[in-house]
Amino acid sequence: MKKITLIALLMVSALTMAQKMKVVKGDYKFLNGQKELNVEFNYDNLKLLKENLSEEQYVSQRTADLNEKSKGNGDVWKKKWKTSREAIWNPKFLELLNKTYGNEKDVTIQEDLKSAKYTLIVDVAWIYPGWDAAIMKQHAKVSLNYRFVETSNRSNVLLEITSEEAPGDQWGNNFSNESRIGEGFAKSAKSLGKEIVKKAFK
Repeated sequence: MKKITLIALLMVSALTMAQKMKVVKGDYKFLNGQKELNVEFNYDNLKLLKENLSEEQYVSQRTADLNEKSKGNGDVWKKKWKTSREAIWNPKFLELLNKTYGNEKDVTIQEDLKSAKYTLIVDVAWIYPGWDAAIMKQHAKVSLNYRFVETSNRSNVLLEITSEEAPGDQWGNNFSNESRIGEGFAKSAKSLGKEIVKKAFK
């Protein structure tokens, strides 16, 4: 039993250590005292897999592969992929950012919050969907770039952060690429929220 617990702790530790966050510009101080934060998601420059495929290339290839294995499955997956942003990834990010920062500091965090002085632009840079073959699996990885800007003046970037390869996985088996990716978004938001609370409110 002790050996199983130790292995579990090591796995959690490995997942935690995998993510790299770095401040590229600015600091967190301007967030102190703010009670609202607008959030926008940008997928325009998204790349996927180690080959850095464009989203169009990735979707086309995977749709063809799945259709070849079982006719129609690729088309079903394509529809699911298209809805994943609004149905899974963005909500997961917002949920965890609210849990670790919003609720902690009584800050309203949501999309399309025009009254907020500052806007967090989440640039989705790279995604590795991972895989699950029951007895073996590879967690997803999500790399995001954060830009905190003035809502009324987007050219004024107060804080810029890179978040590389946040791991996305769940206990047990998870055969949905989209769900694993969603966990990567959740992990990214959780880490960001903790950093804001730690560094903006010193």
